[in-house]
Amino acid sequence: MDLGSAVTHLNLIAGSWQAGTSEIENRNPSDLSDLIGHFAQAGLEQLDLSLERARTAQAEWASYGLERRQAVLINIGSELMARAEELGRLLSREEGKPLAEGRGEVYRAGQFFTYYAGECLRQIGENADSVRDGVEIDVRREPVGVVAVISPWNFPTATASWKIAPALCYGNAVVWKPANLTPASAVALTEIIEKQDIPKGLFSLVMGSGRSIGQRLVESPQVDAISFTGSVEVGKGIAGSAIRNLTKVQMEMGSKNALAVMDDADLDLAVTLALGGAFGGTGQKCTASSRLVVHERVHDAFVDKLVAGAKAMTVGHALEEGTQMGPVVSGEQLQENLDYVQLGKSEGAELACGGVRLERQHEGYYMSPGVFLNTNNAMRINREEMFAPLTSVIRVGSYDEALATVNDTHFGLTSGIVTKSLARASHFRRNARTGVVTVNLPTAGTDYHVPFGGRGDSSYGPREQGKAAAEFYTTVKTAYISAGSPD
Repeated sequence: MDLGSAVTHLNLIAGSWQAGTSEIENRNPSDLSDLIGHFAQAGLEQLDLSLERARTAQAEWASYGLERRQAVLINIGSELMARAEELGRLLSREEGKPLAEGRGEVYRAGQFFTYYAGECLRQIGENADSVRDGVEIDVRREPVGVVAVISPWNFPTATASWKIAPALCYGNAVVWKPANLTPASAVALTEIIEKQDIPKGLFSLVMGSGRSIGQRLVESPQVDAISFTGSVEVGKGIAGSAIRNLTKVQMEMGSKNALAVMDDADLDLAVTLALGGAFGGTGQKCTASSRLVVHERVHDAFVDKLVAGAKAMTVGHALEEGTQMGPVVSGEQLQENLDYVQLGKSEGAELACGGVRLERQHEGYYMSPGVFLNTNNAMRINREEMFAPLTSVIRVGSYDEALATVNDTHFGLTSGIVTKSLARASHFRRNARTGVVTVNLPTAGTDYHVPFGGRGDSSYGPREQGKAAAEFYTTVKTAYISAGSPD
């Protein structure tokens, strides 16, 4: 991928790379003087053309032999893993996460493709005898058709891959609208996919704003299914548009994840989990630990260690060695974060450390990790997703109060508990009302071969990842066969 600043990177429209109706520039949030490149913004006619071509390409792709489809996904995954250093550096440069995290994300994206390469050969149906004599029943899954993928900027390669890989595995066409904050990673992934043995137009990259391209995409009757990751507000809007065409939807949205620290917890472990969960990826994760629910018997000791750990974190350029937390992704996001700091203070929370803009050698969107103390679960900073390197400590008096606090939210993506008690761990695992539960592990970090998703405002529609993805990317056909009597 040529990253010369004078180069305009194109969209992949119906099988060919095309300029758009306008373009945007992409700058490194670690160093605003670093122009990554210019990226074309597609027009509505280009989107319509992509959707039209996707329909015929999908039928051709679905007719490919299973091993031929499998080889495509293996090739994509293998190249991503082989180029994890290069593409991880690009990802970190444009999104701001430390290089180790960028490299790891690209490698994990490759694993999604190789996992679903295997699933190409495991599409096994069911059969049954009918209640009617001489009739047999065959139940199998078929591709849903044309899938619109709308992915976020915080995991620009991994989140897109865990949608695109199963879509292709199960025989669908994909029209992808990535986030405009991270277009370079989108173009890099598209270049890898486009050169494979796939029909022209099976996969399209259509970069553009959510208000124009995104809205036209979700309203299109040419789309059979929409997989979206983003905010609750946008997700509900997509659902409203999709229902007019009865389009299938799968949405991962907001969160307000809690990590419960019990009085029998290993405090050093608890602090490590909290720091990583709250501030990894600059807190810009849907699985971030933004509420720390701490038993009063260990509250003060935990807080001392937590604040000391937050103050000691190295905030810096994403590509510099030793950086533990990179910049916020954009100036707009940084301002939203700082506004939440002021909101927390106005609600009576104590800002024990951080929460301020930092100056570094390069001009960028740097912010120190912030810890709020003396908070309660009614505060807006504990009700709303901040998507920031900010976390709040909530003091509780018992395990029962901790569990009730964890569950007192409109969201329900992940939750965790730190305890040495098997009884508490087992009870929490069964009674925490979240789609993902962790015990003595951070709330952030999931495996790719098992279902992922939440409850409430966090998720809507079938689960992502693992075998669960088949429910969304396929449709079930039941066939009745009367073969008659042999002569």
